Amino acid sequence: MSIRNMLFATAFALAPLAAAHADGLHPIEAKSIDLGKVSGVAYYTIQRDGFHVVTTIAEGEAGTPVRVVSVLAPGQRVVLSSPSQADALEISRKGDSVLVRKVNAASN
Repeated sequence: MSIRNMLFATAFALAPLAAAHADGLHPIEAKSIDLGKVSGVAYYTIQRDGFHVVTTIAEGEAGTPVRVVSVLAPGQRVVLSSPSQADALEISRKGDSVLVRKVNAASN
């Protein structure tokens, strides 16, 4: 099984299908990420030191996967971008909520 297929299988296994939460994320709920040639999944867990956001991305099916763990305190954010895309993905913490949205990469 290719790495990309494994990432998508993980996303479907972990993600409850809840269209009402399109902008928000819940603990352990995976969200697909699409940055053009780079794609993957992101989820978070709640720990004592903050919300641990785990993002795994790869370029195409043969790309080497990269895992990034960010610890977000309230008001913090992490922005993922690709040099080949004008859009970026922002994962931010607002109080006890985690939001995922597309933003313009040039404004970050």
